[in-house]
Amino acid sequence: MGLTNKSTGIGLLIDETNKNDFTTWEGTIVALAGNPNTGKSTVFNSLTGLKQHTGNWPGKTVSNAKGEYEYNGEKFLLVDLPGTYSLSANSVEEEVARDFICFENPKATIVVADATCLERNLNLVLQITEITNNVILCVNLMDEARRKKIDIDIEMLSNILGIPVVGTSARDGIGLDKLMDKVQKVSNGSIRPRPYRIDYPKEIEDAISLIESSIPTSITDKINARWFALRLIEDSHNFMPHFIQYMDISKDKMKIIEEKVEMVWDDLAKFNLTPNNIRDEIVGSIVMVAEETANQVVSIKDEGHKDIDKKIDDILTSKKFGIPIMIGMLAIIFWITIEGANYPSEMLAKLLFGIEDKLSTFFINIGSPKWLHDIIVLGMYRTLAWVISVMLPPMAIFFPLFTFLEDLGYLPRIAFNLDNFFKKACAHGKQALTMCMGFGCNAAGIVACRIIDSPRERLIATITNNFVPCNGRFPILIAMSSIFIGGMAASRAMSSLIATITIMCIIILGVIITLLISKILSKTILKGLPSSFTLELPPYRKPQIGRILVRSILDRTLFVLGRAVAVAAPAGIIIWIMANVNIGNANILDHCANFLNPLGHLMGMDGYILMAFILGLPANEIVIPIIIMSYMSSGYMMELESLDALRNLLVANGWTWLTAVCVMLFSLMHFPCGTTLWTIKKETGSRKWTFVSFLVPTVTGMAICIVVAQLFRLLGIA
Repeated sequence: MGLTNKSTGIGLLIDETNKNDFTTWEGTIVALAGNPNTGKSTVFNSLTGLKQHTGNWPGKTVSNAKGEYEYNGEKFLLVDLPGTYSLSANSVEEEVARDFICFENPKATIVVADATCLERNLNLVLQITEITNNVILCVNLMDEARRKKIDIDIEMLSNILGIPVVGTSARDGIGLDKLMDKVQKVSNGSIRPRPYRIDYPKEIEDAISLIESSIPTSITDKINARWFALRLIEDSHNFMPHFIQYMDISKDKMKIIEEKVEMVWDDLAKFNLTPNNIRDEIVGSIVMVAEETANQVVSIKDEGHKDIDKKIDDILTSKKFGIPIMIGMLAIIFWITIEGANYPSEMLAKLLFGIEDKLSTFFINIGSPKWLHDIIVLGMYRTLAWVISVMLPPMAIFFPLFTFLEDLGYLPRIAFNLDNFFKKACAHGKQALTMCMGFGCNAAGIVACRIIDSPRERLIATITNNFVPCNGRFPILIAMSSIFIGGMAASRAMSSLIATITIMCIIILGVIITLLISKILSKTILKGLPSSFTLELPPYRKPQIGRILVRSILDRTLFVLGRAVAVAAPAGIIIWIMANVNIGNANILDHCANFLNPLGHLMGMDGYILMAFILGLPANEIVIPIIIMSYMSSGYMMELESLDALRNLLVANGWTWLTAVCVMLFSLMHFPCGTTLWTIKKETGSRKWTFVSFLVPTVTGMAICIVVAQLFRLLGIA
């Protein structure tokens, strides 16, 4: 249930083309499968290191990762499949995993299982061994099992399943050499696994044999005939289209198979076995074998560890304490992010603006025209410097803290606590996780929407993600709440407290609006019922600080920052042109601001503020600098030395506490930044839904600002 990209490393290559032509790879192709929260990604990262490539599966929003490694002089390509609980194809992830193992013919398939809950993980193992014989079971997290006094007889498990089984602790690299040895021997035929065959009820076994006899050798040479027959009996209507995509089979042969399936269904109906009943019988048989196997190989010496986790969950997921604890933890993260980012942001700004001085000297020395210097240095470079210095430090703090909670196992508890609220809003419970990710960066929150299976609910999460403030909007919220709301207090301590409470109220309002708009969308343009999903509450684990830093900085921070820089650079040029090109007695920016003044006044602001938000499309971090530039008529973005100086400038230009409130509300509810819009287009592949994602928060923000401004003016307290 993790939210990170599927790989880390400086050598990361984002495959934007979404092509997965595995035939071009040299070496042995190995599939990596497993349940979520088994440490599968840790196994993948430990084996492949920095030699990784990421992208999407063709036609899917599900990400994939491929990585290379060498063992005994042989090259291997490891394909990290989506984490799934089964191969029933009830979700896109299950469909992708099943189709790859079945139709791409990897030389070997590693299935990663959690040693602390082996029985549940064996369900997937048994399903995969029905597709292919070349399976290696990696029983991971053996260190945690030992800590919880759980003992697993690896040799007996291997004998029962008929496949190689290796115990590992991937986080510490223990057992990985043995795993690679087994993979090599299975892939080159030195070891020939003979998996345990599940015996289904006699009626189903007879049906399997009947269909098997009608399957031509052109199919049985490529896929397991018994598994193919079983899928047809279980659900031929959904499975057949996928089968036809991958297999070259004539219509006549296909018709013969379909007729046999219809005949088999008629025979099974005599025993009251409908397709749904058949599926239940198949699942029941697999579960029974998994249970019997686990009972033979697993022994638990101490049940106390489960009791500790349960006691913690009784508090963290309770109706009474769950939500307050969650809000408190998020508040602590925000406070650490806000306070901790100040000093590094100041240092980074000094460094980058110091480079600006050297660039200016360079342009002067080469005798470049003033306009060229201004547009490149004061326009493009200054915008980039501002975005990086304001955006990088908060992300570099927020994302590791967020990843820490993820590694600890707390994020699924957040989804559990908020699931009921989102269900009432006809949205998906996992939207709580994507929403939380949006606090760090809305673009990262959009990417995180991949964990939602339903396309309808994924769109709802995408459209509403901007209603939670990202780190780029916190400078605006902090400045406004400190100057105009907290500034009313008598003491500095009380002022800081009031400002913090104000920000938390804004955040809670954002969550409420998210739920409300999700409900409206689900009843209008995205009608539908909320889908159910399996939410596993993984055991609490000791976070690995090193991996957290690498994963959060490389996968999230630099990935998002790279897109922000790409959008901000050309925008800096546009901002400079608008502030310096005159038409008549005023520049373009002044003309636009005067045009927007009536609307701005209606919304409790002015035209310059609206222009700052519009020109701040590349990054919300530059909204306040643009406002200062506009009021001071400087022609380029600048920052004042203190909040007092900023307050004096804003008050001199007609600001009141109502203006500040409306600015905070519109900052919370307006169009996504350029980076987020770009990400929405990439994720949805649709201009239509990108425009809807732009329109919904903007219209909502404008409407609320107008209502608030006019209400307070009507009451005479503005």
